[in-house]
Amino acid sequence: MPDSMRVLLLNERDPLHPRAGGAEVHIAEIAKRLAPRGIAMTQLAVGFSGGAAREQLEGLEVRRLGPVPFYYPRAVATTAWETRRGRWDVVVEHLNKVPFCARAYAAGPVLAVNHHLFGQSAFLQVAWPIAATVVAIEKLIPHIYRNVPCLAVSESSRDDLVRRGLPREQIGLLHNGITFPARQPIEVSARPCRVAYLGRLESYKRIDRLLRACAGLVERFPQLEIVLIGRGAERGRLEALAAELGIAERTRFTGFVSDAERDALLAEARVAVCASVKEGWGLTVIECNALGVPVVATDAPGLRDAVRHDETGLLVPAAAAEVFSERLRDAIGGLLADELTLARLATEAHRWAQRFDWDRSADVMAEALRETAASA
Repeated sequence: MPDSMRVLLLNERDPLHPRAGGAEVHIAEIAKRLAPRGIAMTQLAVGFSGGAAREQLEGLEVRRLGPVPFYYPRAVATTAWETRRGRWDVVVEHLNKVPFCARAYAAGPVLAVNHHLFGQSAFLQVAWPIAATVVAIEKLIPHIYRNVPCLAVSESSRDDLVRRGLPREQIGLLHNGITFPARQPIEVSARPCRVAYLGRLESYKRIDRLLRACAGLVERFPQLEIVLIGRGAERGRLEALAAELGIAERTRFTGFVSDAERDALLAEARVAVCASVKEGWGLTVIECNALGVPVVATDAPGLRDAVRHDETGLLVPAAAAEVFSERLRDAIGGLLADELTLARLATEAHRWAQRFDWDRSADVMAEALRETAASA
């Protein structure tokens, strides 16, 4: 690797954005580990209320280009202009929301990192004209990205690119890591009857299915408590649903919390749930596992890579809303009622989480950057 490298990074949100998620955690953790190796990363990101136009994070310079309607045109223009002046050695494009298609205008080598592509699930998240635009841009992938080196954060994310027409040999794996908690797992028998959710409160996460499933377990488990850790646009609707289902008093919405408080809340959960329709990986799954918490998740792309069925948790087949909620209810209830199985899954979940380390992820990224830069 050269003594220094200048990397331009394209991802809509930066790690300090109020709606930052797993991809932004990935960016922050990788950047701060690559900086000591002489790899300087600058991100072009969307602006947000209270966010400075420029901000220096650990290992990452953030340049915010204004609100979303202006952001993408400005990101394209800035990338084209600055790469033609030789400012950057590599452009790293994160496939996380709308593909940037940087290979079409960047005058230099491009490396793509695929977290997840929406496909038809875009229609569950945004208004149909925006969703249709996203799907249309994604159809350009086999043409724009055919000769672009790619990394995928999971086997499912890699398979998605292959299904869209990219050669498998062109796509490496870059698993996300986690920051390991300072605390150790608590014995299952010492935990309250708590079901937890960790992540953003968004419609495609299908947290309403979790609430309906838990409502069906109250009679069987009178001490049941539900803790939803995270913030997002769906909070108001979910609070109203909890009240409608008669479980508002046993449901806690924490909003944003510190890492220490998050870990304290998770450590006392017997089961965590991720009912999302699709994920790029399942970073929150592994964060739960690190505290010895098994996860019940949808058998969906990304999640089926993060959850090892009947080893670190349970995978529930996707189905229509009512049927899926019932399947989720039965899976959660089965674990809450079977402490022996729950303890076995908790032990294996903790062991599984030890495999995912940000230092190893940074090594993979550093090597991919070196190879991409050399290709120029």
